[in-house]
Amino acid sequence: MKLVGVSQRADYLIDRKETRDAVDQRLLEFVRASGGVGVPVPNNLASEDDFDTWIKAVNIEAVLLSGGPDVGICLNRDKTETNLLNYAFKNSLPLLGICRGMQMIAIWAGAELKKVIGHAGTRHQVAGYFNGEVNSYHNYSLREIPANFTALVYSEDGLIEAIKHQNLKWEGWMWHPERENRFSARDIERLGTLLQ
Repeated sequence: MKLVGVSQRADYLIDRKETRDAVDQRLLEFVRASGGVGVPVPNNLASEDDFDTWIKAVNIEAVLLSGGPDVGICLNRDKTETNLLNYAFKNSLPLLGICRGMQMIAIWAGAELKKVIGHAGTRHQVAGYFNGEVNSYHNYSLREIPANFTALVYSEDGLIEAIKHQNLKWEGWMWHPERENRFSARDIERLGTLLQ
């Protein structure tokens, strides 16, 4: 089983004046069901020195960029995830970006995002490399396919819902596999294949 570094959301608790990292336990269960062991990545690794110290100690073998609040809300998280993307690229590690994570992949690869309507808190059909129904919780989508990536599936209204790198074992999905009552066999298999 590969050690998968899983990025976390950052939640600010006003009454305690604390910022806490959090990862959905279901996401770690999904990683385990796919053949990996999830290791939460703290959001205080924005500096390259801090990141290098952590990465040498933990020695992850794959990366999962989780969903959460929009890019730009927590700059420490954005920088930590950029460090994870750079590390995964430099070391050819498998990588999956979920929702916000796919958006981070796109931005890292030079693409832009656009505001969308009707994709938060709903379900819709996707078609392309595979067909089916997915959940949807995002307010932003990719404006274009990032360089060196291919679109795997599109939503009914033509938005990019999944991407795959042309050379690396990297994918991005706009849906949340961890938010399904029962994990999709398709999603388990796809992540499992990335982790092989």
